[in-house]
Amino acid sequence: MKCKGIVLALACVLVILCGCSKPDKEGAKIKTGQEALPLPVFFEGQDTKGNEVTSAVFSESKLTMVNVWATFCSPCLNEMPDLGELAQEYEKKDFQIIGVVSDVMEGDDQEKLDLVTGLIDKTGADYPHLLLNESLYNAFGKDAAAVPTTFFLNEKGMLLDTVVGANELNFWKELVDGFLDDMNS
Repeated sequence: MKCKGIVLALACVLVILCGCSKPDKEGAKIKTGQEALPLPVFFEGQDTKGNEVTSAVFSESKLTMVNVWATFCSPCLNEMPDLGELAQEYEKKDFQIIGVVSDVMEGDDQEKLDLVTGLIDKTGADYPHLLLNESLYNAFGKDAAAVPTTFFLNEKGMLLDTVVGANELNFWKELVDGFLDDMNS
């Protein structure tokens, strides 16, 4: 158990050292065609309200956007109002957003949890947010070179694409619409 705590602490330090990422002058850094994982992404975790969430959540929508963010990251927080709006624009059967808080862990003290819920409320990012644990780190954290990093997965939990950096609503909407068009054709 002590080993898990050390691994999780190291994971948090790595994420913090990576810092925030803004799009470059030409726009977002998109890793299109990234090697697809041979197996679906699996995880178990807790949301900010203490509810258990597993990778079975992917089957609830055709497309899931997993946005890895941090409480200290201005670009992350600046894009969250747009993500909250984006989450409301689609039927859940088609699209959902899940946030992963990369610098607050399951079991952290109430002060850190209050910070997270306060930021979620302030930004209007009204979608589930999961607290980091070893399972989520293995699923998403180790592949997040910076925050925010956003992963798109299909209903089987297969990775479709990764976007590094914060973006505006129109960018996200165009990307989501493109994925959904491809899935429906």
